[in-house]
Amino acid sequence: MALTPVLIAIAPIFLLIILGYLLRRNGIPNVEFWNLNDKLVYWVLMPALLFQKTSTIELTPGLVGSYSVVIIGGFLAALAFGLGTARLAGLPNDKASSVMQGTARHNAFIALSIAGGLFGAEGLSLGALAMALLIPVTNLAIVPMMVILNQRDARQNIFAKVLHDLARNPLLLSVLIGVGFNISGIGEVPVLHDTTRLIGNAALPIVLMCVGANLRLRAMQASALPLALSIVGKFLIFPLITVALALALNLSELETVIALLFTASPTASASYTLARQMGGDAPLMAAITTTQTALAFLTLPISLLLVEMLY
Repeated sequence: MALTPVLIAIAPIFLLIILGYLLRRNGIPNVEFWNLNDKLVYWVLMPALLFQKTSTIELTPGLVGSYSVVIIGGFLAALAFGLGTARLAGLPNDKASSVMQGTARHNAFIALSIAGGLFGAEGLSLGALAMALLIPVTNLAIVPMMVILNQRDARQNIFAKVLHDLARNPLLLSVLIGVGFNISGIGEVPVLHDTTRLIGNAALPIVLMCVGANLRLRAMQASALPLALSIVGKFLIFPLITVALALALNLSELETVIALLFTASPTASASYTLARQMGGDAPLMAAITTTQTALAFLTLPISLLLVEMLY
């Protein structure tokens, strides 16, 4: 796998992100359109794609167990790094919470798009499994920590709130229903799976443009230290621990690469919204998200090539 072909494969994904940014910045068609598109992606397009993939992927206890250790292990290492280094650096709680999000959260949409673009249906299926593992763990870890850092008066009810939000999370529900179909052995239901497949095919391009529409270039003026900590945690610690665990558990090259895509992807665009709603440093979070998304065009191909050298 040479660098140039990987860049060529990834380039359309980032061009769609840039297109989404340019369209929103120029009011095409209007801001309300992009806000509604976010809801369409969250409630319809991505759930359809995730259901279709998780209901048809070949699941084995060994793969699910190994993937859980690899991906969750990498996530916990990144979370500890982000929070620990922010504390050691003496950052205030609002900045520390944004650094924590920057190191530990992931943009599953970018990772899933690259997985499909490079590896087709098998890559998308493994990506759906990675999302199924990361969605609940990320929410159960990040949201309570945000509350502890920024909203001390709300501690008592935080776990009930997180569980309530997870219970109505369409991404998680679609994965659980898909896995239920998979385990039951029902197989593909003609009309249902044909419909979700068509909807899922529309999901990724629209998702990528929405990612671009949510970028905030004007917010990139942020203090260097928290930005640097988030970059090191996201592009070094998270993927490094993930790959080390994958090698220790003898995952295949494809399984390792898909896990890497999710752990080395830039932080989620939704991190900005969470920081704004829960007392974090929203401008810093916007700067982290935008900077990481720009850097990922180079860091992801390099990471993929380094993993290939290990196999």
